[in-house]
Amino acid sequence: MNDITIVIITYKSEKIIYDFINKIPSTIKTIIVENSQNYKLKTEIEEKYKNISFYVRENNGVSAALNFAVDKINTKYFLQISPDIQFNFKDLEIFLNYAKKLNNNFAALGPRFLNVNKKSHKQIDEKLESGKIDSIHGSCMFINKENFKIIGKFDENFFLYFEETEYCYRADKKGFKVYQINKVEVKTKGRSVEIDKEIRQKLDNVLVWHFIWSKFYFSKKKYGKYFSIIIFIPLLLRINFKILFYKILHNKQLTEKYSFRLNGLVKSILGKSSDLRP
Repeated sequence: MNDITIVIITYKSEKIIYDFINKIPSTIKTIIVENSQNYKLKTEIEEKYKNISFYVRENNGVSAALNFAVDKINTKYFLQISPDIQFNFKDLEIFLNYAKKLNNNFAALGPRFLNVNKKSHKQIDEKLESGKIDSIHGSCMFINKENFKIIGKFDENFFLYFEETEYCYRADKKGFKVYQINKVEVKTKGRSVEIDKEIRQKLDNVLVWHFIWSKFYFSKKKYGKYFSIIIFIPLLLRINFKILFYKILHNKQLTEKYSFRLNGLVKSILGKSSDLRP
C-alpha cells in the first residue's frame, strides 16, 4: 500500500469524517482538503493521525481541491474518495492488481455502486468481472498520477458535477480508457455535508444551479457552443413553463428551484463563471 495515497475532499463534514478515516489503515498516506476553513478540525486530525496531511482552502470546488491535493502526492497512485462512501480498504489491492494487469494504461478505475438508481447511474453488466465504461463516478476513482498529469488535471471551471465526466472524456481522446471493477463494491451513505433542515432547501437550490451549469459547460466542450444551445432549447422551454406553472399554483419552493435552474443554465450559455456558492 506504499504506492497509494488516499485523497478526501470535504466540506463541513466533521460529523462523519472521523468514522471514515478510522477505517483507513494507518500505513496508508492520506490527504484531506477541507473547503470550509475549519482549522480546528485540521489541528485535531493531524495531532491524532500521523498518516494524514490536512489542508484548509478557500472553497473553489472539487476540481480545484483535487488538483491541489494531487500536487502534494508522491506515490504512484491515488484514490479520490468521498467520506460518505462505504469502502473496504482491503479492496485497494484489487485496484492495484488490476492497474498492473493493464500495464498502467488507464485513466481511472472505479467500483460497482450497489445502492444507486439504475436509470441515472450507468454501470457495466453486473455479471462481468470488469469492463470499459465511459465515465467513473467522481466519489470513488483510482488513478495513476503520471497518467493524470498526461491527460491533464480536472477542469477548475467546474465547481460541482461533471468534472470527472469531462476528465474521462478528455482521457479517451488521448487513448486512456476507464474501467469499472465489479469485485470492488461500495455504497453511498448519503450527504457528506452536515446541514440543518432549515437551510437544506437553500443548499439544494445551489446544487440544482451547479448541476445545470456544469451539464451545459460539459456539452459545450464536447459538442461546441451553438450545437449545445440547440440541444438545450427544449429544456430551456420546459424550465420556463414550470416556473410559470408553479407561480400560478403559488408554490414558492418549486418556483425557486426552477428559477435557480434557469439562472444556472442561462449563465452557462452566456459563458459566465460557475460563481454561486453555498
